[in-house]
Amino acid sequence: MKKSRWLMVAGGVVAIAAAIFFALDRSTQVQHFTAKVERGEINDAVEATGTINAVITVQVGSQVSGTIAKLNADFNSRVHKGDIVALIDPALFKGVLLQAAADLENAKANLVAAQANLEKAKAGLVQTKADYDRTVGLFQSGIQSQQQLDLAKANYDSANAAVSGAAASVTQAGAQVSQKKAAVEVAQTNLDYTVIRSPIDGTVVARNVDVGQTVAASLQAPTIFTIAQDLSKMWVYAKTDESDVGNIKVGKPVTF
Repeated sequence: MKKSRWLMVAGGVVAIAAAIFFALDRSTQVQHFTAKVERGEINDAVEATGTINAVITVQVGSQVSGTIAKLNADFNSRVHKGDIVALIDPALFKGVLLQAAADLENAKANLVAAQANLEKAKAGLVQTKADYDRTVGLFQSGIQSQQQLDLAKANYDSANAAVSGAAASVTQAGAQVSQKKAAVEVAQTNLDYTVIRSPIDGTVVARNVDVGQTVAASLQAPTIFTIAQDLSKMWVYAKTDESDVGNIKVGKPVTF
């Protein structure tokens, strides 16, 4: 009797285990789905990040160092060739120009004085030459002594030297005038550079300075504006993964 009870218990355990196994097996069965096969287009797009730039851009800079006094353009401003887009404080450059002009006038006055001295020296040479020629004739006639002849010759040589010296002074004074003229032209050019104009028709796409800011042009012209000539023609610069290169073909549509 006891043995039969143990057999019944064991049979019950086996039955319960079998029931649990079949229940778990049904819950983990793979489910299959079906769909109708149809023809269609496959959209294969390559996405990338990049920047857009105008085909032609011009950097407008300053040829001289100074303080920005005024800005007549800003980002997205439409400008035309020759428009004044910025002004640099001209006070210092005006002072330099005035000093150069004064130096030029002084050099011109020195040239006039040197030319007058040359004419005076030439007149003296004519007189001493006549005196020397007369003394030579009198010496040959026995009227003048050797000492008088030597003195007349010395005066003539001195007058010749004076003319040569005066001529050299005129040349030097003329060179000074040319140098001062060049200084005036440079000063005027630098003053003109304080007025910054647009070199092209276009649109300002970048402004790099503010009013009151000092720009230094000692090494290279600092950029004040960047102007795009035509915003209807643009370049897109984008970086793509190497794995996408094969999907990029000439003529494929691109959107930005």
